[in-house]
Amino acid sequence: MKQLYIIKAGTTFSSTLESLGDFDDWIITALGRTEFPFIVIDVVQGNPLPLPEECSGVIVTGSHAMVTDNQPWSLRIESWIPTLIAAGVPFLGICYGHQLLGRATGGEVGYNPLGKEIGTVAITLTPESKNDPLFNGVSGTFQAHTTHAQSVLKLPSNALLLAGNAHEPHHAFRIGSCAWGVQFHPEYTAEVMQAYITAQAESLRKKGRNVENMLHEVTETPLARTVLSNFGSLVQGYITD
Repeated sequence: MKQLYIIKAGTTFSSTLESLGDFDDWIITALGRTEFPFIVIDVVQGNPLPLPEECSGVIVTGSHAMVTDNQPWSLRIESWIPTLIAAGVPFLGICYGHQLLGRATGGEVGYNPLGKEIGTVAITLTPESKNDPLFNGVSGTFQAHTTHAQSVLKLPSNALLLAGNAHEPHHAFRIGSCAWGVQFHPEYTAEVMQAYITAQAESLRKKGRNVENMLHEVTETPLARTVLSNFGSLVQGYITD
């Protein structure tokens, strides 16, 4: 039987892990009630990737690693992504996974020239997102949680830009009909976002960031979270087609 595969590209801070869980836990919760099987694969530990024909869908998580470090496990995911696209498997890359999708399909990834984007921020959809199934129920400008130093600096030539803001112009894009990357974190709750700011507070203050204001501005982001429930619906549709 085909399964949804959650490709775990790392783990969260130890303090966050103990109290709130890990990347895959948050994604599973945000997917909502699912009527299809799923499995988590920790590629950092060397676990093998599935064949495209075994996948009803794939989600690649965020990571504390950098895409440009070219770690062997990361390069394995990157070279695997085009096989999923060719097979028409629904794919969602979140943050690190978004960047891997960008580079795997001809884009450029590197450090964002404006520095780290972190906190709850406003993101605006493009007109091209109007009929995009991943953003069904989302329109205009919405709030989302972010924490990233690297970005897709140059989109692949065949990418359709779906969302962005002044700091990160490529917050969401699509390749073909069913492969998406989102730089923001639809799986984060406000509590997770606050934990990420707190864990990085010292380095943020050294760079002149007002941590207290950032923490105060954190809110829940139900529209961003819709992205994951929408993706779950796409996977369900792929199974029943």
